Amino acid sequence: MNRKSLGIHLMNRLSYPQKFTLIGFLFAIPLTLLMYLLISEINSRVDFAQKEIYGNQYLRPLRQLREYIPKLQLLKAEELNHNSSNFDAIKILEAKIDANFQSLANTDRQLGTTLITSEKFNKLYQDWQNFKLRRRQWSRETYDFVYQRLAADINRLSARVGDTSNLILDPDLDTYYLMDATLLKLPEMQKILSEIRLISRKSSAPSDATPAERAQLITLAGKLRELNQNLAINMEVGFSNNSHGNLRPKLSEHLRNFNSVVEQLTEQLDKLIYPTAVVEYDAYLDGSDRVLTSSFQLWDESLTELDFLLQQRIYSFVAKKRVIAIFVLIILGIVIYLFASFYGAVMQTVFVLDEAAKKMASGNIAHKITLDNRDELGQVVGSFNKIADALVRANQEITVLNDRLKAENVRMSAELDVTRKIQQMLLPKDLELKEVIGLDIAGFMEAAEEVGGDYYDVLQHEGRVKIGIGDVTGHGLESGVLMIMVQTAVRTLLAYNEADPVKFLSAINSAIYDNVQRMKCDKNASLALLDYQEGMLKLSGQHEEMILVRSNGSVERFDTIDLGFPIGLDANIAEFVAETVVQLNSGDVVVLYTDGITEAENMEKVLYGLERLIEVIQINWRRTAAEIRQAVIEDVRSHIGEQKVFDDITLLVLKQK
Repeated sequence: MNRKSLGIHLMNRLSYPQKFTLIGFLFAIPLTLLMYLLISEINSRVDFAQKEIYGNQYLRPLRQLREYIPKLQLLKAEELNHNSSNFDAIKILEAKIDANFQSLANTDRQLGTTLITSEKFNKLYQDWQNFKLRRRQWSRETYDFVYQRLAADINRLSARVGDTSNLILDPDLDTYYLMDATLLKLPEMQKILSEIRLISRKSSAPSDATPAERAQLITLAGKLRELNQNLAINMEVGFSNNSHGNLRPKLSEHLRNFNSVVEQLTEQLDKLIYPTAVVEYDAYLDGSDRVLTSSFQLWDESLTELDFLLQQRIYSFVAKKRVIAIFVLIILGIVIYLFASFYGAVMQTVFVLDEAAKKMASGNIAHKITLDNRDELGQVVGSFNKIADALVRANQEITVLNDRLKAENVRMSAELDVTRKIQQMLLPKDLELKEVIGLDIAGFMEAAEEVGGDYYDVLQHEGRVKIGIGDVTGHGLESGVLMIMVQTAVRTLLAYNEADPVKFLSAINSAIYDNVQRMKCDKNASLALLDYQEGMLKLSGQHEEMILVRSNGSVERFDTIDLGFPIGLDANIAEFVAETVVQLNSGDVVVLYTDGITEAENMEKVLYGLERLIEVIQINWRRTAAEIRQAVIEDVRSHIGEQKVFDDITLLVLKQK
């Protein structure tokens, strides 16, 4: 059964409610999977954007530390350089930093597990506490080192937030470049500006400027200009790729102001390339203060805008999810309505057909159905009515034919019975087998329900023993008749003392082939012939394998595929015929059989098989030929059980005396 037939068979075993349930279930599986994948994708993007918002939430208190800690460093440097007291300003600024750390601690408790920041925050906070406890013990160089370490801790914590909050992986150009500004560019520029301010505070007079300070300021100016240009370019890319056009003008204004004050500061610093230029520290200090203030304003505005764009993205995803859900619900409603309507139409037709069938079964075969259907079910109803008309006509013809068939069946049954009896009559009798010199022989043949085409014979003529076994394809009268022809041809050739296996099989084939052509049938036969004389066995012809169990229990198998050709299939088979010679010793057992044994099926469609046949023979080879035959037949019947016998069962056992 192929796959298509199997599918039709399975569907035909289901009722219509089961079919509709199955179809609905199969329709729902891919739809549910598609819905799940779409919703999962949208939810993952929402979670992605929400995590970015968490990152921005964490960066806000960090931004305050970026502003306050460099200011604290600047105040302390001014106090150390000019011996002036900034005690009150320092205390106020430290209080702000402590409050900011408290805010950052609250944020870390809320988001630290999600963003994996707790370890780096704790280190930053511990460094700050150590700074407050031990600052009075440090020199100016130690102060600078500690401040640099605090700044490095802030940068590492900021980098961790960027990595774990998906900010660094943002997929959209507008939000990506806003993130680039808040997380990378502006913090780097603020660091440079703080260094410029720190250098400016270290000296109070132009004469104090050293070549190293000039070089350092020129280098910082170059870095600041490069970052400023990159920031302007990247932000413009973000503006031009803002597909929804919801970037507010205020951000662009802040960007232009910031770029402008940075340009002014770098132009002032560029003058230091000339050795005669005066180092105007106050001007640099004021300029860097303006730029730093502008940078934090731009940072605040960029972060607010980034939050706004991410929130808009989340709203967009939620809206898409809502649209998808509504669309799917509408489709499901339509599908359910169509299923219900179609099911109602089918069941109405089935009910009408069932009622009509019951009336026809009760004898009212002239009943017709009236149903207003224009689909395929209407065609079924039309076909049903045509069948009803045809049944009326056929019922009359059947009555006539039934009488003829009864007579024909009686005749055919008689013919088959005669053929079956002729088959049994032509089999060798036990008395003939006992007269064979040198061999203990036992045979068995049982036809299937119809007349079969199995054949075996044992003939003895003038000291020669001719043993034949064969199988005609198919069943029925033709197969039985062809088997009788083979038996007659073998007996005739043996009577004329034909010993050459090539001539022997060629003659049989020629006679059978001509008769098959005259009968216009497609039958042919496998046939193996054995010549036995004084322990020498010559095997020729094509049939099933010959099994030989030696007196020591070893098994030999002889394949006959190259010893002949099917009888009746071709006009000339002489070139295919060959012969093999086997020497039999005392106690050796030879078993011949047809495929009715090896291909016998049980109720589970399992074949009996050649291996099992050999196993039974090996167990019983020491017994007589009749006992071996009986053991094999009983084992085959045990395997078949209640299953129907589909092919003739033929067995021939020879044992060397």
